[in-house]
Amino acid sequence: MKNQKLSERNTADLKKSEKSIKTITGILLGMLLVLFMLSLYITFTKGFTALLIIPITLMPIVILNFNTINEIKKELKSRIEN
Repeated sequence: MKNQKLSERNTADLKKSEKSIKTITGILLGMLLVLFMLSLYITFTKGFTALLIIPITLMPIVILNFNTINEIKKELKSRIEN
């Protein structure tokens, strides 16, 4: 997929992207939360496991996705105001 500036994309495409990014980010966040809880449980019952590192290292992806969603919302809002 070719990266385009948000201002160059049409409104329908932006709404579609926002919806898909929200869905994917929600699923990723849920899975990371479950993985974190399970790895904490394993850490407390059997000792430290490297599995605990994975959800922590993947959190920047969630943060970047939230930033992208906010940028899309700003662009859509600016189009409504104009």
